[in-house]
Formats: sequence, structure tokens, C-alpha cells
Amino acid sequence: MILYHGSNMTVSTPKLVPQNRYLDFGFGFYTTTNKEQAISFADKVTKRRKDGSKTVSIYKLDEKIAFSECSVLRFDSPNEGWLDFVSDNRAGNYTGAFYDFIYGPVANDDVYRTFTLYTAGIFTKEQTLEQLKIKKLYNQLVLTTEKALSHLRFIGTVPEEEF
Repeated sequence: MILYHGSNMTVSTPKLVPQNRYLDFGFGFYTTTNKEQAISFADKVTKRRKDGSKTVSIYKLDEKIAFSECSVLRFDSPNEGWLDFVSDNRAGNYTGAFYDFIYGPVANDDVYRTFTLYTAGIFTKEQTLEQLKIKKLYNQLVLTTEKALSHLRFIGTVPEEEF
């Protein structure tokens, strides 16, 4: 599996660093199989930090080995379990089990509006899930432990001309 990580710098040796906000899948190193998504994120991070330059690091992960040796939480679609998990993480209220890898849809900027309406109580859970069915959702694979990170191999960066 090829994975991408968008940032304002090359990340050849990923580390688990404390985050200053609550994210979809909690604490961890966020990657995606979608290069365009990583490029978009690199752009946002670089603009927000006002430092460095848009960079997308590329990694290889042998998921057969990694997923057999580590614990994995997988969401194949934006279902009720995914909605509860992401909502709890974004609110800083998740108290469930922890996993080495978490895979599933990413709640990107377009989906964020739907989430906001849900957390504000305007949309019900059912309405939110219906809205999410019509959105184009990309994926994310979050590595949450050193054990998970040990399976990730840096292989380079996306060439600048692909941005």
C-alpha cells in the first residue's frame, strides 16, 4: 500500500507528536492513499504555518504484515459507528479501545459543515448519515503507536511539478 502525508516539510521519519486540536481519529500520524488529498492538505498546512513549502511525503506499508501484527479499527463507510467515533474524537470525549491503526473516511472541509450541523443538534444522526452518502469522501489511515510506525517505510516525496 502506498501512503501519502501532506505537510510543510519532508517527513522522512514520522513521529507521534502531541496535537493542539482534536482530530477525526484522535492522536496519531495521519496518511492517505489519495495523493490529491495529501497535496491539498500540504497546501493548507503550509498556509496555516506560514513556514516551509508544500511537501507530500510518500511511504510504503505492507498492510498484510502490518495489519496481522497490529490492532486495526476499520470503517469502510461513513456509518453510525464511524460518526460516533469521529464525533467523540473531535469533542475530545473518546474513551473506547485504542488501536495501532485506524482506517476510514476522512471528514474533509466539505463534510465539516455537515458535522457542524450535527454537533449543533440541527441534523439528527440519520440526517447526517444521509448527507454524508452524497459527499465524496476520501480515506485516511492513522498510525497511533510506535509499533504501527515501525511498519512505515519512507520512499520519497511527490515531485514539485505534480502540485
